[in-house]
Amino acid sequence: MRKIINKVISKIKGEPYKMDKNIPSAYLISLCLTKFVQLVRGFFVKLSFKKGYKGKRVFIGKKVKIKCKKKISCGRGVTIGDYTYIDALSRGGIEFGNNVSLGRNCIIECTGVIRELGEKLIIEDGVGIAANAFIAVRGEIRIGKNCIFGPNVRIHSENHNFTDTETPIRLQGATRKGVVVEEDCWIGSGVTILDGVHIGKHCIIGAGAVVTRDVPDYAIVGGIPAKIIKMRKEG
Repeated sequence: MRKIINKVISKIKGEPYKMDKNIPSAYLISLCLTKFVQLVRGFFVKLSFKKGYKGKRVFIGKKVKIKCKKKISCGRGVTIGDYTYIDALSRGGIEFGNNVSLGRNCIIECTGVIRELGEKLIIEDGVGIAANAFIAVRGEIRIGKNCIFGPNVRIHSENHNFTDTETPIRLQGATRKGVVVEEDCWIGSGVTILDGVHIGKHCIIGAGAVVTRDVPDYAIVGGIPAKIIKMRKEG
């Protein structure tokens, strides 16, 4: 049974996969039933996704709410966890690569106010985002391949203007520089990434950090505001 499950998962992911041998059989059966139900939900949900992506396997958890499905394109093996909310209303929509995973209670909100739509969200292959993430897509956000995000991560791709002290801040407009997280980054639990930030390849962002400026390749950063602690690779 385990060998069959490993083969099925490997086929869906398009890469070798082997589960821990200590997982009890009863848990495996329950997990398989859950994934089957998610696959059935995904079959019906993906029919509303952008044309050309209807043949991909998508796993949808319970109580998931997705708005503006036509703005979503989706690779194979995508999992959207229980109680997740996605509003894809935006200029460029949402692109999920292969094997993208969203944990429970995640929120992706592409537009805050309808007088100015958000830009675009791109999440590339192999990205895993843990529970309770909040991604506010105002400027464009791009997350590179094989990044992993701990729970409660926040990404904000907009800043409100506030230079005029005589006008309410909400009426002064906003700037949208966007956010980029390059491939193979580990973003720790509770990290906040603010507008205009470009995080380089192979970085580690320590838990609870607030990232307000660019991070070079291979850097390990932490703190509020986040600063370089050390480099994983010199030069």
